[in-house]
Amino acid sequence: MTASDTIVALSSGGLPSGVAVVRISGASCRIIVKMMLSSLPLPRVASLQTIHDINKQEALDQALVLWFPGERSFTGEDCLEFHLHGGRAVVNIIIENLCSLDQVRLAEAGEFSRRAFENGKLDLTEIEGIADLVSSETEAQRKQAFSQTRGDSRETFEAWRKRLIHMRALIEAELDFSEEEDVPEEIAQEGFSQVRQLKEEIEQHLDDNRAGEIIRDGFKIALMGKPNAGKSSLINALAKRDVAIVTAEAGTTRDVLDVHLNIGGYSVIVSDTAGIRDSDSLIENEGIKRAKARGQNADLVLWLADIHDEDKSIDQDFDDIELIITKNDEAMITSELSISVQSGYGLDTLINFIANKIDRRLNTAESVLISRLRYREALIDCVSHLSNVLDQKHIDTELKAETLRHASDCIGRITGKVDVEDLLDVIFSEFCVGK
Repeated sequence: MTASDTIVALSSGGLPSGVAVVRISGASCRIIVKMMLSSLPLPRVASLQTIHDINKQEALDQALVLWFPGERSFTGEDCLEFHLHGGRAVVNIIIENLCSLDQVRLAEAGEFSRRAFENGKLDLTEIEGIADLVSSETEAQRKQAFSQTRGDSRETFEAWRKRLIHMRALIEAELDFSEEEDVPEEIAQEGFSQVRQLKEEIEQHLDDNRAGEIIRDGFKIALMGKPNAGKSSLINALAKRDVAIVTAEAGTTRDVLDVHLNIGGYSVIVSDTAGIRDSDSLIENEGIKRAKARGQNADLVLWLADIHDEDKSIDQDFDDIELIITKNDEAMITSELSISVQSGYGLDTLINFIANKIDRRLNTAESVLISRLRYREALIDCVSHLSNVLDQKHIDTELKAETLRHASDCIGRITGKVDVEDLLDVIFSEFCVGK
């Protein structure tokens, strides 16, 4: 199995289907055309052709065929696409024929995209944008991923990297011309000024409330409160199905139960947790421990309190927490955040409250958001190196320049310009076969 093999995969999802797309990439594409088709189609023009068995020369299917020469294909290699009738037998016999040829094999997960990266067609941010676009479930996820596939993130990060390279050149000028009396002293100072400016820009970019990561991974809400406060009933109402057990017995919920919702076009993960109380049960105490941990990691805690409970105090240990009065069946309280799962009172208001909360959290002036933790960590490392340059002005010029090189490499690792070999397997393992 080598990178020079021609790879084949079903790229259109599960069978049977109306149309099944088989994608082929590699040097053997022209051989496949000669053995299975009547002629080479015009580049990027759909052609209706009969696909023949390599050995028997019998017709296997009539399909639309697309031909992409290497210089203008997705992978940077010669590519073919067969748009077949989507029956299992049809797809199986076509793929069996293709894989019977020398140096033709089934593609691994993400291998088409990996070849696009290795052949310089896309950078890592665009590749990861494709993965996010394929898996997007909400409108916010789609918009963010599509922006990334167009290269918006790459343009931002590459512009910063090029500025760092220029700053390094300015500071190195101090070393290269140190013996020249007519070299202006302002050259290195201009470099330091630009370092400070870029550091402030990246810090501002990082100060985004993790908006991009929340859009991609989901806004996390933890339902918390005393036992029998209505947490499980609420999560069932939000999910519009019975996902949690609801009984009159206190302490029914022991583990954390997650439900994925689409609220206001955002991905939202709502967690039902164990009721908070003092207990002698080891199992219940473990559930309470997990509930508190989920609350600490949540973007928002909804603390549910029974309308009939005299003590409606909330736990103040969480960053963002809101009190929700439950079991308001007779609408005795007209508070903005009081609900009744039984009558439906206040549920729409609560959903709108959550949507507005997310809007405020994710409302940022940045058009390019940090969508992945690895981007954030790389930018934090970059800022650290820039701080070292500014804080240690009296160190040797060589060390200043080397520190700037490390700063630019941090950004280069985001786009795949430098030292990313150890990341590739992890990144492309997220992809489905055929992409």
